[in-house]
Amino acid sequence: MTPADGRPGRDNNRTNPGNPGKRGGPSAGSARRGSRPRGRNRRRPVDPARRAAFDALRAVTAHDAYANLAGPALFTERQLSTRDAAFATELLNGTARLMGTYDRIIEAAGGRKLSTLQAAIIDILRLSAHQLLSMRVPSHAAVAASVDLAGAAVGEHATGLVYAITRRIDAHDLAGWIENLSEGLDATDALALRTHHPRWIVDAYAEVLPAAEVEAALQANNEPPITTLAVRPGLTTVADLIDEGATAHPDLPTAATIAGSPRRLAAVREGRAGVQDPGSQRVALRLADTGAPEGPWLDLCAGPGGKAALLAGLAIEQGQRLYAAELQPHRAVLVAQALRAYAGPHAPVVVAADGTRPAWRPNHFARVMADVPCTGLGALRRRPEARWRKSEQALDSLVDLQRRLLTTAIESTTPGGVVAYVTCSPHRRETSEVVNTVLADRPDAERLGPDTQLWPHRDGTDAMFQALLRRR
Repeated sequence: MTPADGRPGRDNNRTNPGNPGKRGGPSAGSARRGSRPRGRNRRRPVDPARRAAFDALRAVTAHDAYANLAGPALFTERQLSTRDAAFATELLNGTARLMGTYDRIIEAAGGRKLSTLQAAIIDILRLSAHQLLSMRVPSHAAVAASVDLAGAAVGEHATGLVYAITRRIDAHDLAGWIENLSEGLDATDALALRTHHPRWIVDAYAEVLPAAEVEAALQANNEPPITTLAVRPGLTTVADLIDEGATAHPDLPTAATIAGSPRRLAAVREGRAGVQDPGSQRVALRLADTGAPEGPWLDLCAGPGGKAALLAGLAIEQGQRLYAAELQPHRAVLVAQALRAYAGPHAPVVVAADGTRPAWRPNHFARVMADVPCTGLGALRRRPEARWRKSEQALDSLVDLQRRLLTTAIESTTPGGVVAYVTCSPHRRETSEVVNTVLADRPDAERLGPDTQLWPHRDGTDAMFQALLRRR
């Protein structure tokens, strides 16, 4: 039976701390009273999970916070129960992920442009849409909770408007809204609406994927990834992680998956393992496994340190030292934190340095990882709001930076050494085109085999791109 507020496993006999004496939470109680707002200056009982999700969403939309960072921090600060934190996380992340689609639904339901609505009211309506259209929250609970949230967070003057638009949103399910809003759209715009992406991202995917795969690739961005851990070689093993409750990854010798918080594992708390997507592990392992002369290794853009931590252990296994360079000092601190568990004669070194103006001499490193800043279109499944925040116009400056960093990587590599050019993006302009452009001016470097493009829908990884080059 679906609980009154839609939270799986909720005990409706439990007294809700945000609404003492009512069963099923304030939403159900309000619904029983009737959802239409009445009176002024009444004290609104607001479900703490919904209030926390609203405050986190405000941080995302008003202050450019990241949902995957702002949410957990706020939910911990508010001391939400495990169940309420799970509800708030789905409410926040799911709303942020489908935000563009919900905005179109809100405009249609409200019969007015979004720009005519107060920003906080828009966020309340976005949360309402997600509860009604994508979660198992009963209509009466979602409507009543939204009205109460509007009264408490914005003011009584907002409750009538929120009530009216929320009721109209509830007139169709998500498929019905998509069908209605798709009328008159061309095939690409309809696909963008159906998969909840801006059109320019759909176009970018369509450039590099067979037509039959584009929708599956876009839909895969709507599925949160399984949490995957990477061991720090020499400090722990996958077997150790399994002993702590993790599950071995089916393909990768350095990876294990885990449900729940990774911090419950001692290996993670002590820096002997860390959270890292399987795609990132694949590109690091491929660089380490490619033949190269002896000599130090370089991670050219190391922040926040996940790949550097894996590469440091792999370098030590081969009797080498990793140098991890990061432009931003605060991110260099994160790199040092990720590498903190390594010690000994080949312990990694962290350098705060601009990769386009290297602080090291050329022709020095045997292996160089150039995991360059990019649009991040390959990691949309783990960054819920990112697809609506990014723009195609940012590509011009990124591509120029990517070319300069790859040039530095080649010039930093000793003859016979290997460069891995990596982006977490499938966009052609910042992947193969960057490599082609740089190689056209670098007769002292050559490609090592075909490039690699990973995909969530094919490989269960972020959409990482890797080109391997050798310095002649």
